Amino acid sequence: MSNYLAIATVTATLQRLLQASIQADVEGARVTTLRPENLGEGAPESGVNIFLYQILSSTAFGNSQMAGRQWRHEGGKKSLVALDLHYILSFYGDELELESQRLLGSTLRTLEDLGNLTPAILQDTIDNRAYPFLADSDLPEQSEAIRIERQDLDRDELSTLWSTFFDTAYLLSVAYKVNVVLVEGDIPARRALPVRDRHLGALPTGLKPVIEQVLCSTGRYSPILRDSTLLIRGRQLESPHTRIKLGSHLLEPQSLSSNQAVLDLGAIPVEHLRAGIQGVQVVYPRSQSRSVFTDRPTSPAAAERSRAAVATPPRPESELQWVESIVEPFVLRPTIGTISLEAVVGSEDDPRSGRMHLVFDLMVAASSRVIVALNERSRTDPAEYIFVAQPRDQDSNAIEVLLTGVRAGEYLIRATIDGAESLLQVDLDPQSPTYEEYIGPLLTVS
Repeated sequence: MSNYLAIATVTATLQRLLQASIQADVEGARVTTLRPENLGEGAPESGVNIFLYQILSSTAFGNSQMAGRQWRHEGGKKSLVALDLHYILSFYGDELELESQRLLGSTLRTLEDLGNLTPAILQDTIDNRAYPFLADSDLPEQSEAIRIERQDLDRDELSTLWSTFFDTAYLLSVAYKVNVVLVEGDIPARRALPVRDRHLGALPTGLKPVIEQVLCSTGRYSPILRDSTLLIRGRQLESPHTRIKLGSHLLEPQSLSSNQAVLDLGAIPVEHLRAGIQGVQVVYPRSQSRSVFTDRPTSPAAAERSRAAVATPPRPESELQWVESIVEPFVLRPTIGTISLEAVVGSEDDPRSGRMHLVFDLMVAASSRVIVALNERSRTDPAEYIFVAQPRDQDSNAIEVLLTGVRAGEYLIRATIDGAESLLQVDLDPQSPTYEEYIGPLLTVS
């Protein structure tokens, strides 16, 4: 969820993104966040003003704003409010040069292209030195997508809105809604007493392992790749026989404590891993979860049963009953290894067709949808293409894509497998002419 800085983070992000756009289109224009009646007080001669004029409860979130509940697998939930933020964007400048209309067009283009405020975009705003007061914002951690939607206000609605601004002349305006923004309270709504004792034959659910977070060891916002090390954080993770369940496979963690398990994906056979959304659980044998102290007296019969259990040889893992945490998802992103193109048809200025073969460092499930995007490496009129991979009848790390209507050139390639997009390579050599540009993976269509 997100803290009290969520609303300010959204406004600052809109300001930062629009400033980068309009200053390239209208020289000297600036983005402000003033009340409309204050635009004449030190405002620039041309610009865009962002004003948050209304906040409404988000209807898309239904019962999420009810009093916090306590489910079996977690502690008391904190209070939560889901909001829709309504903004009025106003444009002003030299009307002889149609600056206000040019600024309107620049803004519409930027926000319509953007669509969502992604965690990376929000984090860039928080890290920006122009907004030091947002340093503690955790809005990028919000699980729900934050969308930007243009609102069509008719003349009566616009008139009513502008009449609320004291003695203010109308400016060319457009309305936008940003949803959903979740603001979480600090105090849990309810907290149950701890379990005092455990009864034979029934496992108190409070003693199950609980996963709270799955992330890459190199950082919270680092992508998880084939050779990444997973940090699985939570509660009650440690037992003598803890295993990590990834898909249908039980794996032994590299290190373990009560609140963290470490799993090296690079040490796992490739046939166990699938690109896309993965589910991970912490599990251990049910018998392991009962070894706790109690202040109740032990009867002779119970003591005899305990001695008999110790004397019984351990059963194989396949026969054990496991205590499992709730499944926690994470996105495993593929990396393109080799690229080849064959059976190319076309010559000179004609479009090309052919079969492209991609080999990944991860297995691709037969049921997975694979989308491949090609972006031409050209500074003038670069071409873009999107293709869907051919159907497959079995899991494989190699896919085939039929290309049609592609003009000759050099292309950067990205593949999206069930929503997990492969990474592009960046030139990190300061002496290189392509420093900090994307340089691969590349496909040459000739």
